[in-house]
Amino acid sequence: MPLSKILFPTGFETLDFHCLESLLVLRDAGLREIVLCHIIPVEEVGFVPFGGYLKEEEERLREEARIRFEDWQDAIDKAGIRSRVVIEVGRLVPRIIHIAESEGVDMVVLGKTKKTLSERFFVGSHALEVASRLGIPSLMNKYMVHYEIDGTEFTRTNDRIFDAPMLAFDWSGPSKRALEFLKWLKGVVKRVYVFHSIVPEDKEGMVKEEEVCREELSRCCDILGSAGIEAEMHVGSGEAVEEIIRFSRERGVSMIITGTSGRRPMDELIHGSVSFRVATLSELPTIMVP
Repeated sequence: MPLSKILFPTGFETLDFHCLESLLVLRDAGLREIVLCHIIPVEEVGFVPFGGYLKEEEERLREEARIRFEDWQDAIDKAGIRSRVVIEVGRLVPRIIHIAESEGVDMVVLGKTKKTLSERFFVGSHALEVASRLGIPSLMNKYMVHYEIDGTEFTRTNDRIFDAPMLAFDWSGPSKRALEFLKWLKGVVKRVYVFHSIVPEDKEGMVKEEEVCREELSRCCDILGSAGIEAEMHVGSGEAVEEIIRFSRERGVSMIITGTSGRRPMDELIHGSVSFRVATLSELPTIMVP
């Protein structure tokens, strides 16, 4: 699962460029090309009452995006990474999916660059829809977030997300693929926390499950170690999402990586998907690997 080409869709929000800059370290993990993408909402140029299709407005918006991207491409070029620009008109979700598939990218960057306290979730429905329909890893970006813990307000800037990621491991196929994905981040990742939370029904079950869990997590650490990545295992006890978020805050985790089933967002939420709930509830950037 190499990471040589990524798709970076943007609506040119204030912190989007800063988010892009934080990804340039991936050059040391094999990143060779970034596809910069801007989707002009079709409702801004088409189906205007009594006006038809606004071709001149489309051209103006395309030129505006092109000029902005030129500056971004200069920064990418200085980092030793190639870049391409794709500007299209259409519906956001289907166009991003089409571009990702036609460009053959290895990962797509989604989500918000900024979240306020008034917003309930850290990731929106469009980002989750794209992630659920693409068969590649999706990075749920959260460059700057405002959040609350026990009545205290915090502001966090996620600008060094690859320093100390956490792998939320659960033995599933997607989770094992997330482990393989991590191996491609050698040279960028400094340390990995491999974590699993057990929920036994009684004390005897807890002892047995913990023993098995530690054996499996130890194998994960060995795999990462053989790839040249320092890793340490940790076991939690309790509901998975709550434990993942608790541990990430305790240990100063920089990002959370999980496997995901790839079901549609509503199905994920109904069935209690750990990956989607972590992505929406944690203040940390999240990579979901299908």
